[in-house]
Amino acid sequence: MDEHQSGDLVKELVLRLVPADSGGALRFAHRLLSSRLAPAVFPDEHALAESVKRRLAASGRPDDTLAFADLHSKLSARSRPASLWPLLYLLDSLSPHRRGAAACLPDLPTAAPPRHAPRAPGTPAGGAALVSKDPDNIREIALREYTELVLDETEVSEATLVRDVLYACQGIDGRYVRYDKASDTYDLPAGVRVPGSTRTLVRKLCEVGWLFRKVRGFVSDNVSRLPSHAATEVGTVAQAFCSALQEELSDYYKLLAVLESYSLHPIPTPGSDSGVSGNYLSLRCLVVWLAEPAVKMRLMAVLVDGCRGLRGGGMAGVIHGHAQHGDPMVQDFMGRLLRRVCSPLFEMVRSWVLEGELEDVFGEFFIVGQPVKAESLWREGYLIQSDMLPSFISPVLAQRILRTGKSINFLRVCCDDNGWAEAATEAAAYVGTTTSRGGLGYGQIDALEALVVEAAKRIDQRLMDVIHKRYRFKDHCLAIKRYLLLGQGDFVQYLMDVVGPELSEPANRISSFHLAGLLETAIRASDAQYDDRDILDRIRVKMMDHGDGDRGWDVFSLEYDARVPLDTVFTASVMKMYLKIFNFLWKLKHVDHSLTGVWKTMKPNCIVSSPFYKEGTNIRAQFVSVLRKCQVLFNEMNHFVTNFQYYIMFEVLEVSWARFSEEMDAAKDLDDLLMGHDKYLTSIVEKSLLGERSLGILRNLFALFDIILQFRSHADRWFERIYELQLRGKSKLKTKSKETGSWLEGGRKAMIQLAGELFRKMGEDLDSIAKDYTASLDSFISQLPLQKHVDLKFLLFRLDFTEYYSRVSSNK
Repeated sequence: MDEHQSGDLVKELVLRLVPADSGGALRFAHRLLSSRLAPAVFPDEHALAESVKRRLAASGRPDDTLAFADLHSKLSARSRPASLWPLLYLLDSLSPHRRGAAACLPDLPTAAPPRHAPRAPGTPAGGAALVSKDPDNIREIALREYTELVLDETEVSEATLVRDVLYACQGIDGRYVRYDKASDTYDLPAGVRVPGSTRTLVRKLCEVGWLFRKVRGFVSDNVSRLPSHAATEVGTVAQAFCSALQEELSDYYKLLAVLESYSLHPIPTPGSDSGVSGNYLSLRCLVVWLAEPAVKMRLMAVLVDGCRGLRGGGMAGVIHGHAQHGDPMVQDFMGRLLRRVCSPLFEMVRSWVLEGELEDVFGEFFIVGQPVKAESLWREGYLIQSDMLPSFISPVLAQRILRTGKSINFLRVCCDDNGWAEAATEAAAYVGTTTSRGGLGYGQIDALEALVVEAAKRIDQRLMDVIHKRYRFKDHCLAIKRYLLLGQGDFVQYLMDVVGPELSEPANRISSFHLAGLLETAIRASDAQYDDRDILDRIRVKMMDHGDGDRGWDVFSLEYDARVPLDTVFTASVMKMYLKIFNFLWKLKHVDHSLTGVWKTMKPNCIVSSPFYKEGTNIRAQFVSVLRKCQVLFNEMNHFVTNFQYYIMFEVLEVSWARFSEEMDAAKDLDDLLMGHDKYLTSIVEKSLLGERSLGILRNLFALFDIILQFRSHADRWFERIYELQLRGKSKLKTKSKETGSWLEGGRKAMIQLAGELFRKMGEDLDSIAKDYTASLDSFISQLPLQKHVDLKFLLFRLDFTEYYSRVSSNK
């Protein structure tokens, strides 16, 4: 089909559809068909056909509706697979134009005459007024009338309001739009006459200026503090935050400059004449332009409010909390902001993990250092400030970061070792990062964690090698076990023998220097002499504070000199705990040593050789009865002390040491080593009845020890008198002593009488001691099942395996 045929068909179609205005409608149709504008609707033929049917039905034309439906179905069947949507869209576009033209006919100055009336001269057929007046002019007239109506209600032009709004967006008061401190907002004065919708729109646009004012005020306040109070109020994180905000505000300034240029140079709308005056940048255009800046400014204002009064990691954590957002634009904005804000924090982490340097001038880092002695460096030198820990760093990772830096400082300060530098470099190279500044940043938490894990692994391994190999940690632990926990049996026995007489004296008459010499004697007399001299030199005598009436046994103790870096493990509190255990074990050994002395005195050969054993029936019966009581009581005491000592030395000390030795070998860092040692020490204290929960049963135990020592004291005095009587009987000499009442005066008869008195008194004392001992032992055994530690049940079984004490207690 050529161009002439298509033009004829279009003309015929227009004449049939719009017979009254064929000229204007034909020109409009040609202009529409020749344009290249695509319709701004989705090409849906079915939806458009249904729209036409509804419109025809709504206008009260059911016959036309049915006819349109029939024609559409026939054309659709013939034109398949082609779509009828273009044709329907053209017809639908022409129909409103025709109705609009017809509707405007009564308002024209010169109406078309009726068909039956004669035409005026010179008037063409079809209505001269309809053809001579274009419908677009009608629209312009209506628009002009509406504009004049609006201007009559408006005191201020829209261009002026746009300029004032742009001023308000920069925090500057305009001619009409000003900041009201009372209401804390930008608004038009109540006396300015503008439509309500315009006033509402101005308020909405000025919200951006109010937010800008808040953000700019925060930045200005922090920047103004820098020269005078930087060290106390503004840190590097806050400075980075202000710098990032200032950069965002710079982009905002650029946008406002563009908008101001648009407001000064309006662009004509398409299709209008060049002489038409109008402002391209209207208030509604500003709503579109400022939509995205308003979102960013609102977000910055929220961050400013949330970060006020915070610093360091706390500020970064608050900002990170607002980054968890579903809007991609917000995520991108927050990511860009956080990369700037968190840069100082990540640099602090890198410096701490790889160099052990705490570069925190303003107190912003979540790790804080404090001046302490070398022995407290590990435990108290560095701590985590929970309020400075950002939420994107987990507590587990923070603890690992803390330990890594502590290990470097411990190696450098306490161990005088520089091997950590090589380990840190190898860790950085292994994870593919660098030891220089700027290697890590926000959004690289996985890389940070990988670096921390690898650095911690290598540096902790270096620390363990130094502790075990250079400083022989295990050897020192074993030395403490052997000498302070009395695990070296021959040394303990020799020490008891050589210091025993000295410790029996009052405490204020004992010289610690003399005891130190006796300690050296015991070392040289036992296998301890073959130990390393460095270890032996660390064992020292310590005399505790004493009062009136204290004996040397009560104040004597040994201490071990744990030097740097071992004093990190063997702190003053730990050595105090070792001293408590030593005093307990020393008292137990003293009791055992005392019973051994009693046994030496009561040996059967000493008894059989006694002249009282060969005397008459009465004195011999008394002698044998007293000795039998003494022997029975000794056996009971020896049974208790032997089993209790076995429990302490093997069930407690050896088992705890075996577990600690395993944990010592498996420890991967110093914290594991400290934890293992604390568990080892706690296990000994709890199982030895030295804990806070065992104070009651411990008092009963010490009462038993005191009774046994009392028995030893009585036994020494008894057998000393018996020995003196034996000497009196062998000499058969009369003592000429002038001391009246002396029990050595008189002959054999007097000696036997004195011996009878002695044996009677011994029997009474033994009965009293046995009664007190039995009561204390029953109380001790009855309290053992109440203890929570399971190993004490085995002690109960060893002490009462025949259930003798249980039956005796139940019969009382």
